[in-house]
Amino acid sequence: MRQTGLAASAGAAWVLLAACLWGLLGIFGKFTQQEGVSPLEIAFWRALLGGGCFALSAGVRRSTLPRGRDLLITGLFGLGGVSIFYGSYQLAVRAGGASLASVLLYTAPAFVALSGWLFWKERLGLRELGAIALTLSGVALISLGGGSGVQVSVLSLGWGLTAGLTYSLYYLYGRVFFERYDPQALYAVALPVGALGLAPFVSFAHKSPAAWSNLGLIALLCTFAAYSAYSLGLRRLNPTRASVIASIEPVVASLLAALLFAERLSALSLLGAVLVVVAALLLSTAPGPQLQPTTHPDALP
Repeated sequence: MRQTGLAASAGAAWVLLAACLWGLLGIFGKFTQQEGVSPLEIAFWRALLGGGCFALSAGVRRSTLPRGRDLLITGLFGLGGVSIFYGSYQLAVRAGGASLASVLLYTAPAFVALSGWLFWKERLGLRELGAIALTLSGVALISLGGGSGVQVSVLSLGWGLTAGLTYSLYYLYGRVFFERYDPQALYAVALPVGALGLAPFVSFAHKSPAAWSNLGLIALLCTFAAYSAYSLGLRRLNPTRASVIASIEPVVASLLAALLFAERLSALSLLGAVLVVVAALLLSTAPGPQLQPTTHPDALP
């Protein structure tokens, strides 16, 4: 019993570490943008450098790479789940701020529920419908509330919701492939493809040492290390508890954004953010098919 309790405590610590590392993504992204690097270039280097980390890990683990039709689908996933997701998230950080982007990312479970209903004919019960209603209400309150240092606009909401939508693609892809292959092998393919998809839209700029440092931290800490920590946590903790602990991510992002960039959501926006996170928790902890913790956007890339 004592060993089980210690294992659960260790698992919770790993998940908490992962959530904190994911919460740093928008912070490092904003610092990098202040160094003159565009959002899409940040997304490109995150995909390329992060993909290199996953490829090295998959090679050490001697993981089997997808082939044939599975390779094609993984490549298409790389374009939607990496190119568009990475790019839209950094564009959301530029347009609205790190805290707003992090909160809007948690609209993804609502998109998952809707996609399950559309593509798999999964029933939307009262829990799912209530969570979707909470998500819509939360986004509406954020739109009306605004805040100091936070730019709530059609552009910031659009990019943030696009990030949430493309985050949900991880569920559609993951429910089939994450049981079939080592996820790190899948990321080793998807991330470089995502970088290639971004490359034509990137205007590469001269980067200072500080910019390169931030890009390296995004790839190593916010991408590869965060996923690895979360995986270690899931070996010792059930997925429901892990989902609850991981929901601290937008809290970490918002606190750091307030401290470092003077981003402060208004009381109305904070209420909206709470509704979005509560809706995500309702869907993530629901019985049956759901957005599994192993498909967290920043656990993958």
